[in-house]
Amino acid sequence: MLDIQFIRDNPDKVKNAAKDKGLDENMVEKTIEEVLRLDSNLRPLDQEIQKLRAERNKISSKFKGKKISAVDGKFPEKFQDDYKKAFAIKQKLKDLEPQLKKLEASLNDLIFRLPNIPKEDVHIGKDETDNKVLRKWGKIPKFDFKPKHHLDLGTSLDIIDVKRASKVSGSRFAYLKNEAVLLEFALVQFALNTLNQKGFIPIIPPALTKVAVFHKLGYSEHGGNEDYYLVYDPKKEDPEEEANYYLIGTAEHAIVPYYQNEILNHTKLPKRFVAFSSAFRREAGSYGKDTKGILRVHQFDKVEMVSITTPEKSDEEHEYLLSLEEELFQALNIPYQVVKMCTGDLGHPTARKYDLEAWIPSENKYREVTSTSTTTDYQSRRLKIKYQDIGKRKFVHMLNGTAYAIGRTIIAILENNQQKDGSITIPPILRPYVGFDSIKSKNGK
Repeated sequence: MLDIQFIRDNPDKVKNAAKDKGLDENMVEKTIEEVLRLDSNLRPLDQEIQKLRAERNKISSKFKGKKISAVDGKFPEKFQDDYKKAFAIKQKLKDLEPQLKKLEASLNDLIFRLPNIPKEDVHIGKDETDNKVLRKWGKIPKFDFKPKHHLDLGTSLDIIDVKRASKVSGSRFAYLKNEAVLLEFALVQFALNTLNQKGFIPIIPPALTKVAVFHKLGYSEHGGNEDYYLVYDPKKEDPEEEANYYLIGTAEHAIVPYYQNEILNHTKLPKRFVAFSSAFRREAGSYGKDTKGILRVHQFDKVEMVSITTPEKSDEEHEYLLSLEEELFQALNIPYQVVKMCTGDLGHPTARKYDLEAWIPSENKYREVTSTSTTTDYQSRRLKIKYQDIGKRKFVHMLNGTAYAIGRTIIAILENNQQKDGSITIPPILRPYVGFDSIKSKNGK
């Protein structure tokens, strides 16, 4: 969420940032107007409550913490005036505090609807067509044959089976088999080893998060939660939010809230995690898109990076995560390009995002395989994650980046390393993990 003081001081900047992200300008303007109206009502009420609490505490200190109460409607004569005053304050707070709580809830609900402000270096654009390619790496392979699609390769080698998966689970699911399974865990182990050596903390997160926690991540606004699976207790006719869960769409959904409601020591930052998990996406907005193969599926595995740092180190950390993504794909010798997202292609909580797109020979183009984003203090404000720095408490900055999205990385490996006979050459860096140099056709499968 945005800082209320920032909204007070920069309403036009907030409005323009939301417009640049593609939100309806009139809706945003009305939201900001209502935020400022509620804030103007809340502040004097909050000040009155703080003043009453201070008076109550001052009186209470005279009685060394004794409970202020009346017996048969009368207070001890010696302290009658103080007791009457304290009792009156108590009754007034009983009336005002619920009003404040209600106002705060309404205000926060509105602020949640306002997206994070894009970083100043992010260019304004409408959608993905306005994204900018920053650089390319690697040599695009040249074949003396027509390169096959990864599904055709995977099916003929008996390492990917979507036909039987569709019978069991429906479309956009797949079985990985045989060498593909070993290849997946080779990628996982290589990424974990590489990042653990760089000080990342290995972690396996829960696959479910509470609904309330998920909403604090900032993906639920403006239909964002339509991409995720909601799990609820079928025994409850009208399930309460506490009984509901979201399946994580990426490990960051469970790692970012790890320190919720905690205060970290600034000398211990950055905190860097590398997580392995399965991820689940409904792909609600992608009907009919990339239905062949395992590029866009409902369930997939990932190795994900999450970093928690100070605002001063945030931009540097973002570039570092991007460099690690590049290092991991260079190790596989997969050609790629780095793309910087424009404002219109940024998510609700995101302030800056880079995509790494690998070359896919069968499509003769680059496709996204990883991304890295900074959400600045947008998520930490919702989750109340701060750090202590020389007597001051400040909100941390949150960043995330994909090391390997396993399915898409396997696609890139299969297609870029395919041979004329249909076999696949394994990248040398992975051979010690898998125990073989290539994947070849099996006779009599």
